[in-house]
Amino acid sequence: MRLNKSTGDAIRILIACARAEGALVKVVDLSASLDITMQNVFKIVHILSRSGLTAAVRGRHGGIRLSRPADTIFIGDIVRAMESTESNADTGAGVTRVLDDALEAFIAVLDRHSLTDMVARETSGANEKVKPAQRSRRVPAKPRGKSSRKPLQAAASRAVRSERPTRTSPPKS
Repeated sequence: MRLNKSTGDAIRILIACARAEGALVKVVDLSASLDITMQNVFKIVHILSRSGLTAAVRGRHGGIRLSRPADTIFIGDIVRAMESTESNADTGAGVTRVLDDALEAFIAVLDRHSLTDMVARETSGANEKVKPAQRSRRVPAKPRGKSSRKPLQAAASRAVRSERPTRTSPPKS
């Protein structure tokens, strides 16, 4: 079963909130650290707030936090909130009923794992992925755009000035 990208982003947002341990997390910080656009973060946070998974505080010093402890939030709850997983009202046999049963089984497996489990797995997985011998220093990419042209233009104008002959003032008599 494949989940929407926004569902994966919602799980990552909730993991960041769980790590904050009750402190407010700003949407701007989530957008920057998780590499999600501000608009998508706002959309996801709105859905999570309406489903009761997060509590949002408006205003300049606002942000979001988990509405209940992380060990009581299950991954199935997040998937239900983000995906349209309502089963059909008709109980007729056929393909629809089979797919609904498969979806319910899939979410039942996700209901066995809490947000606390995900935080623990992500933390232990991050420690195992990068070992000290594997670390390499990456050189940051050269900035592009107008700001990167200014130093070049300044250096070029200095070079042009140094090539020009210096003017001497006429002798005073």
